[in-house]
Amino acid sequence: MLVLVRLMACALASVWLAALLPGAALAQGSPPTMTKVVFSLDFIPLGRHAAWYAALAEGYYKDEGLDVSIIPAQGTAQVIQAVESGTANIGFVDVPSVVIARGNGSKLKMLAVNYGKAPYAIFSLSTGANVTTVKQLEGLNLGSGAGSFTPKVIQGFMAQKGLDPSKLTISNVAPPARATTLLSGQIPAIEFFVMAKPGLEAGAKASNAELRTLLLADQGLELYGNGIAATEDYIAKNPDVLKKFVRASLKGWKFTISNPEKAAADQIKYVPTLKPEGIVAEIKVVADLAITDETKKNGLGWFDPAKMKANIDFVEKYVGITGKAPAATDIYVSGFLPTPAILP
Repeated sequence: MLVLVRLMACALASVWLAALLPGAALAQGSPPTMTKVVFSLDFIPLGRHAAWYAALAEGYYKDEGLDVSIIPAQGTAQVIQAVESGTANIGFVDVPSVVIARGNGSKLKMLAVNYGKAPYAIFSLSTGANVTTVKQLEGLNLGSGAGSFTPKVIQGFMAQKGLDPSKLTISNVAPPARATTLLSGQIPAIEFFVMAKPGLEAGAKASNAELRTLLLADQGLELYGNGIAATEDYIAKNPDVLKKFVRASLKGWKFTISNPEKAAADQIKYVPTLKPEGIVAEIKVVADLAITDETKKNGLGWFDPAKMKANIDFVEKYVGITGKAPAATDIYVSGFLPTPAILP
């Protein structure tokens, strides 16, 4: 009996001592501490952003120990400002904008590229300008924005193709009015990101016409689009957090591309104002930007350092950079893509 009492006393003492030791709560099944991360989209949440919400809903961020908050923006410039100021830790930005921002003193670097193809597109109607070739850009009146650098991208691409950029007329049409001016015949063509295609197709059908979409990337424009970026300071201090974020995000992209309807349902949990059919339509459009020969071989998020350098050269020559043009290694950092690669 005395031996039994002593054994029970030792056991109780061990339990009491373990409760005082560091990490004891974790050992007894308490949830681990989650790292908070704020991620900024490039715009208000739309179907094109479904992959980020799928990563949330499917638990990919949680599995990595990340508590991710997604915030909206009104364009890349606002994303860059949010990340630079610390309002967001990570941003969804396009490579040309990072090149321009670096020339202005920004410290952002790309970690992964989600759009292997740039989303710049020319839209017209079969009953109007009916633009199906790059050659037709000469003599075209194009609705675009006065404050946008997209017309310079288009004109630079024309120069690369041996066309005369001065023969492209740019008419200032605010983004909210572009669809109406095209569908009503007030202007023969507009430029928009290709993600606008589903909505414009529906509008064209209602006008008894077919939409013509000229995606410049399919015509030879070698520019990257949007990807994941953070500041040099955040990268240096939080490399493991960023690796986890990139890995979980790319899992979300793979899931979304393979399961668009489920991804749409996931996004609606966070953005209930969206319609599932609209989300699915935009997912299919961005899947075309994400799945390239490069990503089929090397995995989602992959980018070519040589192409990054070519992107800088294009922006410097045709768009313009304030100050000194950055070196290729100034706009990206390697080592943050997962191993093994996440193939589409």
